[in-house]
Amino acid sequence: MTSLRSAPNPGGPRRKATEAPALAVAAVAKRLGVAPATLRTWDRRYGLGPSEHTAGSHRRYTADDVARLVIMRRLTLEGVAPVDAARAALDADEAELSLEIEVGDSDEADDADGTDRSDDGDGDPEPGDASSPAAESPSGGVRLLRAVPRAAADEPVRLGAPRPTSVSDVVDAAIAFDQKKCDQLLRIAPGTDPGHWWSTLVEPALHRIAERTFLASPGEMPEVVFSNATLAALREYTHASEEALVAGGGPPPNHPSRMRRIVLIFAAPGEQVPLAAHALAAALGAQGAMARIVTGSATAHRSLELVTMVRPAAIAVVTMQPRPVLDVVHTLHEANPDLPIFVGLANDEAAASLPYASTVQRVRSFTGLLHEALAVVR
Repeated sequence: MTSLRSAPNPGGPRRKATEAPALAVAAVAKRLGVAPATLRTWDRRYGLGPSEHTAGSHRRYTADDVARLVIMRRLTLEGVAPVDAARAALDADEAELSLEIEVGDSDEADDADGTDRSDDGDGDPEPGDASSPAAESPSGGVRLLRAVPRAAADEPVRLGAPRPTSVSDVVDAAIAFDQKKCDQLLRIAPGTDPGHWWSTLVEPALHRIAERTFLASPGEMPEVVFSNATLAALREYTHASEEALVAGGGPPPNHPSRMRRIVLIFAAPGEQVPLAAHALAAALGAQGAMARIVTGSATAHRSLELVTMVRPAAIAVVTMQPRPVLDVVHTLHEANPDLPIFVGLANDEAAASLPYASTVQRVRSFTGLLHEALAVVR
């Protein structure tokens, strides 16, 4: 598979490296917290490779090379597209590279004298700490807690610190068709908020994949790898949560007491894999609410039958399409004018086609949709 994205011109000016010893790919990979294969990919795609050549030996990374890679790594962790991060790294001037080199030397000195830098005194939680924005769970999943503070995001990657899963990590695994790795990266740790997991990791990665163009072999679809991993993570998380609830003395999922205030979730027609609908159901479940997703053929007649049979407390219509067909909203509202219906729509033009009624509300974001549904069922 070959990406059709054009790589930035690697032939930009580079200043002479400092007197620091040149490093092999394994040493640089350890310093940045990435796999050696990632460095080779950055070299091949973006020209961010080693520039020192020694007769009879492998090419090695100079201090300037490493400084550019630190910039590349930091920007990708912030969610910048790799091609844009590479361009910024290649365009870095002498002052920027010198600053990265000085900071890197300072970090290495701290490591050499055995100083414990788990709390560096800057007031920002370190990666892997229980209060950090993302911490690895014992099962290998990623526990997303809150957004990374700007001051922490601007710091260079530290040696030996656990590295949280980034959007780029997930995208790279999907476009490499590495289902096992994608499954592991998207696994939801117990106690994690699925809504935050969706908004900060899954949805941005999904948009990034949709923006890319590929030449693939038969049977290769990054979207399928990504969708499988997302659904597997939601299924595993939901089953574990339900088992914990029942083990603690709570009622099972099909108990009448849990079906009284249910949210029925519809995906707009044409939504091939309604990932957002599944994420919303899991996020509602994490907050103690019951939700079910309407899958398969949802014609107007069948949708009305489902609502009559289930008698939901609210209906949510979820879509990631820019201009979805919203006939189901009109059908359900006409038959149930008092039933709250929340429609997730980012597009203002599409929202103009919704019924004008106090019980039909357009919500612009996933988080807003979650909060509106919770307000009704609670």
